[in-house]
Amino acid sequence: MMKIFGVWKNDVKTLDVEVDESVLEEEEEGQIALDIIESPTEIIIFAPIAWVALEDIDLTLNKSVLTIKWEREKPIDYFEEENKVRNLECYWGNFVRNIILPENLDFDLIKAVMENNLLRVSIPKLHISSQNIKINRIGEDFH
Repeated sequence: MMKIFGVWKNDVKTLDVEVDESVLEEEEEGQIALDIIESPTEIIIFAPIAWVALEDIDLTLNKSVLTIKWEREKPIDYFEEENKVRNLECYWGNFVRNIILPENLDFDLIKAVMENNLLRVSIPKLHISSQNIKINRIGEDFH
């Protein structure tokens, strides 16, 4: 099971995983919507990030918490004296999103790509084998 949500420092007690509190510094404003897809072999995270240069996106992993962080600055048009703002719905400033991931992922093989303002992060699942185990009676040799 995976929990995906914004996490504030005072909500840490509600988590069922051990998390370094220093990564939980989100603000109420500036969160993005995410799509998270689970296939049989991997977890894929999609995040639409507009008006941000690729090199300005900070993607970090701390234990099982993936953090996506960046700042989106207002275009120069907002600051021109002769322009009047008629409607404000876009958020400009710092964005942070923490995603708590399951621990059965191969974090060493995480990949991130950006195309057409869509960030795609893929993390393969660990391959854990399963087998039936024969139970021997006391005194029998182990084979």
